[in-house]
Amino acid sequence: MLGNSCLGRINEKISGGHLPQSSIQIMSDNLPLNALRAFEAAARHKSFKAAAEELFVTPAAISQQIKSLEETLDVKLFHRQSRQITLTRAGTRGLAKVTEGFNCLTEAVQAMRSEDDDSTLTVWSSPSFAAKWLVPRLAEFTQANPGIDLDISADRSLIDSGATDSLHIEKFKHGLIDVAIRFGQGDYAELKVDKLFEVSAIPLCSPRLLTGEHPLNTPDDLRHQTLLHDATPYEGRPSWDKWLEAAGVEGIDAEHGISFNSVSMALAAAVDGQGVVYTLDALANDDIEAGRLVAPFDLRLPLDHAYYMITLAKHADKPKVARFCEWLLEQAHISSEHTN
Repeated sequence: MLGNSCLGRINEKISGGHLPQSSIQIMSDNLPLNALRAFEAAARHKSFKAAAEELFVTPAAISQQIKSLEETLDVKLFHRQSRQITLTRAGTRGLAKVTEGFNCLTEAVQAMRSEDDDSTLTVWSSPSFAAKWLVPRLAEFTQANPGIDLDISADRSLIDSGATDSLHIEKFKHGLIDVAIRFGQGDYAELKVDKLFEVSAIPLCSPRLLTGEHPLNTPDDLRHQTLLHDATPYEGRPSWDKWLEAAGVEGIDAEHGISFNSVSMALAAAVDGQGVVYTLDALANDDIEAGRLVAPFDLRLPLDHAYYMITLAKHADKPKVARFCEWLLEQAHISSEHTN
């Protein structure tokens, strides 16, 4: 936990040992967690906007939280340029310990939430994969395995984003994670990694957009439609510009349209007929099979990243872990067959 000893180290790191005593007292008595979280996210992303997307607030709110933290500490944490931000020396000194502190809090919360019971299986996943792929299939597993209780954690901080690694082996060793599902390149040091399935990106829309005043017959017809973007900050995210280039379409602004910081919202807008979304085929399988979404064009682009199942090697043979992993691989195989 972030006790006084940890606070002292954070204070010393941020201020180089010159933080006023009054600020230390403020930190100890009323730790500004929201402001520290804003600082950590902005420093990690090197962007107020990206930090705001992760924390589901506005960039202005992030800026205000950091300003408040700087006033509390009486230390400048960022150099602010017109198009970018960079850490000051003080900000750099404090970042590692602030990140460590939040990692400690996350682990503490997970430990408190987890029952001291070998029947509970803890699964970590990104929110989009959990909502659009994993959760709709869980009923089959729970019905077949009534003796296994599932604890599903879906959090934006669990997404591979090129930032500080949130999937450290210690989380597995301490029992905070039994199985993790990640969209990435499969390079997770010291962990057992199995590929679930490869992924392609494809434009999707409501069947209603195939008819009407400007029906989608060719890729060039996209100029009459709104482009929907999944702006979730993760590695390997597909973007409209690459697809338009591959389709030989010119004169369409690939950045134009509506951006969402959740693929679930982007898919919901597409189902509602608000435009055409470009997204991972695996996340849209259920909508496609139900007829809520269709692929107006055949062109799909394979991605370098894939979905992986990660476990601790020495725990892979535990009955609850082995059973869930076996079921997960079966579901992935079925999903891949439907996608192809």
